[in-house]
Amino acid sequence: MDENNKRLNSLTSELSDAWEKLKLDEKLEKLEKLEQEVANPDLWKNPENAKNKNMELSRLDAETHPWKMLKAQSEDLKDIIALDEKDLEEEIKNQLEAMEKELENLKKALRFTGEFDKNNVILRITAGVGGTEAMDWAGMLERMYLRFFEKNNFSVKLIEKQNGEEAGIKTAVYEVSGTNAYGNLKSENGVHRLVRLSPFNADNLRQTSFSLVEVLPVLTEEDDVKIDEKDLRIDVYHASGHGGQGVNTTDSAVRITHLPTGIVVAIQNERSQHANKDTAMEILKAKLAQMKLEQKAETLGELRAGESAKWGQQIRNYVLQPYKLVKDTRTKYEETDADAVLDGKIQGFIDAFLDFSI
Repeated sequence: MDENNKRLNSLTSELSDAWEKLKLDEKLEKLEKLEQEVANPDLWKNPENAKNKNMELSRLDAETHPWKMLKAQSEDLKDIIALDEKDLEEEIKNQLEAMEKELENLKKALRFTGEFDKNNVILRITAGVGGTEAMDWAGMLERMYLRFFEKNNFSVKLIEKQNGEEAGIKTAVYEVSGTNAYGNLKSENGVHRLVRLSPFNADNLRQTSFSLVEVLPVLTEEDDVKIDEKDLRIDVYHASGHGGQGVNTTDSAVRITHLPTGIVVAIQNERSQHANKDTAMEILKAKLAQMKLEQKAETLGELRAGESAKWGQQIRNYVLQPYKLVKDTRTKYEETDADAVLDGKIQGFIDAFLDFSI
């Protein structure tokens, strides 16, 4: 039974390390507190707050339950091994093997220990310079992500979209919800470069296009960024209709500029100025939180203007001509089936980035 003891001790040690890194004791305390709050009938006097509490409870329960079960199994198996019954040895080996596989699977959660990894995401796609060609590329990226979200059961809400005149999009903004949404999608933040034979060029020449993908964390009450009103300039203007059709008769569109950093967020999708302002502020706060992460700043006052992820070096190249290859410039991970990637097969790139970043 010595070999089984060694394997169990090793498993218990790894489990304990992961338990500490994931702060599971804190999460279980929070879960217990949430269960008490949700059990209080008065909570439902505020339906929106009750809904958020229930969602957080469900998320924490789903995250901690497998770890609790594995810990309980390890404690039970320790007692069984102590019996030193020869006829149980094969059963113990099988159980150990199953527990080791479960631990290896659960340890993937260690890739999501960043400050905002559990948060939902604001995904913004912007076409680069280049007219129709660039807007078509932005539209291809939009489709790629929507297919990925569909295949992986992420919930998606359109915030704003401006279609291109001939093809594709000028910009599109989505809110994406799901388990570790930001942790999974942060690999996509940056410039994406496409090389192909242009379908919009009469000579069918090779064309290089760029699009910027911004992945921003949706902030919770705990994460909220406090912005001084004097640091903001808020402009309102007439909003054009969907797809550039028609003009709103009121000044409902809102543009907010954060003066210290130069960040500008403009929203015109909603009918009311108030709703557009709320959405723009949510995105501005997400952008500032992202900048704090990138610049390792403790406060907003430490942020340096112009040093966020913008139109710098591309993070990924999509080559469709003269050969087909999609390659990440950071991890060097690549896929030769470019069509499958553009159809939403990007999990390999995400996993490579998460492993690379640990």
